[in-house]
Amino acid sequence: MDMRIALIPGDGIGPDIVREGVKILNKTADLYGHRIEYVEVDAGGISIDKYGIPLTEDNLEKAKSADAVLLGAVGGPKWDGMPGDKRPEKGLLGLRSGMGLFCNLRPARIYPELSSASPLKDSIIANGVDLIVFRELTGGIYFGKKERTSDGAYDVMSYTEGEIVRIARKAFEAARLRRGRVTLVDKANVLETSRLWRETVKKLSADYPDVELDFMYVDNASMQLVRDPSHFDVLLTENMFGDILSDEASQITGSIGMLPSASLRDDSFGMYEPIHGSAPDIAGKNIANPIATILSCAMMLRYSFSLEDEARCIEDAVAASLSDGIRTSDIAAGGNYIGTAECGDEIARRMQR
Repeated sequence: MDMRIALIPGDGIGPDIVREGVKILNKTADLYGHRIEYVEVDAGGISIDKYGIPLTEDNLEKAKSADAVLLGAVGGPKWDGMPGDKRPEKGLLGLRSGMGLFCNLRPARIYPELSSASPLKDSIIANGVDLIVFRELTGGIYFGKKERTSDGAYDVMSYTEGEIVRIARKAFEAARLRRGRVTLVDKANVLETSRLWRETVKKLSADYPDVELDFMYVDNASMQLVRDPSHFDVLLTENMFGDILSDEASQITGSIGMLPSASLRDDSFGMYEPIHGSAPDIAGKNIANPIATILSCAMMLRYSFSLEDEARCIEDAVAASLSDGIRTSDIAAGGNYIGTAECGDEIARRMQR
């Protein structure tokens, strides 16, 4: 397969971790006989320094011309004094909106070797934690009409059936590659939009008879995530609930440096990135953890290129590395650790068809 991938290293540790992602992608291409073409794109603080704005039209078009995008990180204190519309994060929002990325995926998994880092008790995580949140990214209360009155304010939450169907299909398709369960999280006992979500997703589920569908109110879901996270496989939810629950899910793993993410549109195109920030204080020091970026590459192969074997090859190599005691400083718990590049090397060395 021929793949054209846009690289957005960005700021801080972004170039360090994207370099390791490319190393893993190249190893995958060698093992499976693929060809990869890379195009580099500037966004965030580096774009401000070069062009005066966080994202140029030319760079957006270069990203859109690719089959998928790998992003490192944007931002840092260097640009904190910039006006709101000129901050590095505006470049990230510009990428998401400019490329029509409506579906945000955040997996949360606890590796047995790192279970002591989780804030949950051993008895709770004994059955394992391996879930993924599908969050609708471009609708709902964040994008609805907003207004202040003389003594109040309001924010409108609205959805259409089409907006719900397109992300629900993504969730059902993902469940088919996992354990076959989708949990729709809503507040259907109170919100009319949630009732529309339930009706629409239930109707769509007829197209996926091999996937189990259940429903859970968001307040109960937030409790069950810390009481029994093993219950969940794929969580599907609207924008605001997804924003909150995906952050909660990320924390139960105990290590933000391990968590990848993806933002997708209604075709195979997507942007993939670690959920952590740019950490400029450790940039260029060869100590950043590249695993979240490497796992983001696995997500890219799975969701943008339908290469399940290749994605599992990367994930298995990460698991094998952790099992063999490979650690970067953030997950070393005071023990011995290796650098960013060495971590990438160790994972690449364990990759096999």
